[in-house]
Amino acid sequence: MTQREDFHSLLGVTILDWRDGYARVALDITPRLLNRSDILHGGVLLSLLDEVGALCGVWCSVKGNRRYAVTVDLAGHFTGQATAGRIIAVGEQVSHGRSLFFARSEIRDPAERLISYGTSTHKWRRGSELVEGVPVA
Repeated sequence: MTQREDFHSLLGVTILDWRDGYARVALDITPRLLNRSDILHGGVLLSLLDEVGALCGVWCSVKGNRRYAVTVDLAGHFTGQATAGRIIAVGEQVSHGRSLFFARSEIRDPAERLISYGTSTHKWRRGSELVEGVPVA
C-alpha cells in the first residue's frame, strides 16, 4: 500500500511551530502556485488560512494519537500580493465551546507584510475535543 500524499503536502506546506491553540506554517512560492497574473493564487492563500486555522485547534498531547476537525466557516481577506519567496501563515485559537473552536489567521510575505488574514470556525470530530485526542485507526 502506498502512502497517501495529502493536499497540503502537494502544495508544499511545512509546519514550523505547532502547539495547543497555535500553528505556524511556511510555504515556498513556486511558479505552479501563481495565477495568470504571475502572483500567488488566492486559492493557495485561502488554503493556508484554513490549514493554520484548523491546525491550531487539533494539536495532540499524546504521541501516536490524533485530533480531527472539519471547517464549518472560513472568511479570508486579501491585503497584498506575493510572487516569490517563502510566506508564513500563523493561526491562533481565540475561543472554543464543547464541539466548536474559533481561529484567526494571517499570512505574511517574505518582507513580513500582511498579504491575507481571516477567521474560521471548526468542528471537532467525536473524541477530538480533548487535547489527548484519539488513537489512529
